[in-house]
Amino acid sequence: MYTASEINDGEVSLKKWEKVLFSDFDATLKNKDRPFPCIFGVNGYKRDMLRFSFYENITALNLAKDLVHYCENYKSYGKQTSFVVFEQPKEIKTIEEYRNKFWNLLNDLSKLDNKPWSKVLPENLDDPAWEFCFHGEPMFIVCNTPAHVNRLSRRSPGFMLTIQPRWVFDDLLDTEIKANNAFSTVTKRLEPYDIASKSPFLGKYGDAHNREYTQYFLDDGEDKKLSCPFHKMEREESNVNLEPEHEKVI
Repeated sequence: MYTASEINDGEVSLKKWEKVLFSDFDATLKNKDRPFPCIFGVNGYKRDMLRFSFYENITALNLAKDLVHYCENYKSYGKQTSFVVFEQPKEIKTIEEYRNKFWNLLNDLSKLDNKPWSKVLPENLDDPAWEFCFHGEPMFIVCNTPAHVNRLSRRSPGFMLTIQPRWVFDDLLDTEIKANNAFSTVTKRLEPYDIASKSPFLGKYGDAHNREYTQYFLDDGEDKKLSCPFHKMEREESNVNLEPEHEKVI
């Protein structure tokens, strides 16, 4: 797990594909002529609050180990932190295949989780207060793929995840005025950024008609209502050691 400053200063050795994906991410968030819609991500990146990991193949097991480390340390990284996960680019798949890959990954992560589901979160997806939870931490997750060609805010050269702890939004969106202002700003930046129209599933956390899971993986402009893809079942107690093998102090 690395900081942007470590990567940009050459303090870590990256493979070529890792350098290319990070360079693409860097250019996207620094673009002043075409500002990226997520203002929280842009501000967090400018302040070196984001953390990055690279995987040839993202699996629940290898992601879980880094995610445990992130969950235990993210409050020391800064109030607008995110964990960005890159997978080595491969043959481009369909939107539906990436969607299945994403939700299967979350299902598998949940099965590996050694901590109970947060008591403050409902387990039913069809609830405006639902959020994915891992290691006791509620989190908002965004998936980007190379198959997104019309919804460019969700496009990446490879399969990519951005994981934001709900804690990040506690102060930023804790009043109706703050939430409305932030939502308005993101919407204004989103409209000229994407070819596709703004998804009707984008909404504010806690609103009666909003469902967080519908925002995690957006389609490429079809805006179809999809059935619940995440099935949280009774989990057998996991004996998998999720402690990072080589924990790095950042």
